[in-house]
Amino acid sequence: MSTLPFAKWRLIISSPARGSWNMAVDEAILEEMYSGVDPPTLRLYAWEPACLSLGYAQPSSDVDLVELNTHKCDLVRRPTGGKAILHTDELTYSVIGPTTEPRLRGGVLSSYKCLSIALLRALHHLGAPAQAVEINNALINQTTDNPVCFEVPSNYEITVDKKKLLGSAQARRRYGMLQHGSLPLFGDITNITKVLHFDKFDQRTQAAQRLAERATTLEAILGFQVTWQRVAEEFISAFEQGLNIELEHGELTRLERERATELEKEKYSNPEWIHRI
Repeated sequence: MSTLPFAKWRLIISSPARGSWNMAVDEAILEEMYSGVDPPTLRLYAWEPACLSLGYAQPSSDVDLVELNTHKCDLVRRPTGGKAILHTDELTYSVIGPTTEPRLRGGVLSSYKCLSIALLRALHHLGAPAQAVEINNALINQTTDNPVCFEVPSNYEITVDKKKLLGSAQARRRYGMLQHGSLPLFGDITNITKVLHFDKFDQRTQAAQRLAERATTLEAILGFQVTWQRVAEEFISAFEQGLNIELEHGELTRLERERATELEKEKYSNPEWIHRI
């Protein structure tokens, strides 16, 4: 039984949207935490069309723009760190709340470990024997030049049979934090290497081989596809039971929607932000 105090959070289930809108919404909700009015929020969403997202400090030279256009993928830069992710055939979650919320209090690692209780519970209920593994910092440092998020280890990685299954990242402000993460449901996990830049063709092939060895999808683990709706249901149940919260269905507030519209136009669809590095 959870020792966390009971709390009510808002649940937002978003329709599939462009990457620029998805990132703008996450940041708009985070900004509204400053007012102290909005409750902590769990948001579940998908991407349409497929979108390559870069980490906050990742150089845009990692992207092969010609191949990106050929494969009809969008490009966006996240407000969180980490490396590139190709968002397609996945469930994405975001948790946004004030730093005073007990489940989000403390540093990056402590809040991530707390939220991992719910993430692991959802995966276990789906049949995936996932675990959160502490990674040696020396191994992390050795892979900092790698452009692919799902090939780069991080502390308390969520893996199955030593293969990364769910990747998460955080952005923190004085008044609140955002953690969002990507769970690939099915498809070819190595497709991301088709839209990244490599100096030589064999480097692309080698990167795809390494990724296949180090990352996986839910379908590959279970042997069958699970629908987005089923996974979302398990996430909702796991967050409620694992973190001792009640999720109340809600929508974006008027202020959040207006701010998201501004952020999408001024930042997340703006080439100056996307290619700032």
